[in-house]
Amino acid sequence: MEAREEIEAILRALFASQQFAVLATQDQGQPYVSLMAFAHTEDLRGLVCATDRATRKFTNLLSNTRVAVMIDNRSNQGSDTETATAVTVLGQALELSGAERERHLEDYVRKYPHLSAFARSDTCALIRIAVESYYVVRGFQDVRELHFKD
Repeated sequence: MEAREEIEAILRALFASQQFAVLATQDQGQPYVSLMAFAHTEDLRGLVCATDRATRKFTNLLSNTRVAVMIDNRSNQGSDTETATAVTVLGQALELSGAERERHLEDYVRKYPHLSAFARSDTCALIRIAVESYYVVRGFQDVRELHFKD
């Protein structure tokens, strides 16, 4: 398996097994993190999350679209340093609208049917993070990178 295909396989397996990610935004220069339910696009070039427009994270995204996301499978055991996988995602977030919102909304609701009413509400912003880079860390020092250039 080629390096890129191997990284993509690791990402797909991790994303399928995890319900939550940590989203880092900027609040007037201060990092601010939020626990978020997330879905990914089939081509791995995007992550999708939903937030109420009245939240601090949404306000932060309006002023600075640059974000970082962490997704991991740690179990809070000492063995995590050898067995856990953690992915840092760097990208830009933007609110979806129209047909693109509807397309990504269906994928999001398929993963989180219990969040359907929230995700479909008028106060909910559906956010797509355009992934620029993935940094995959496994087994303490096994670090791999995947970068997208458009």
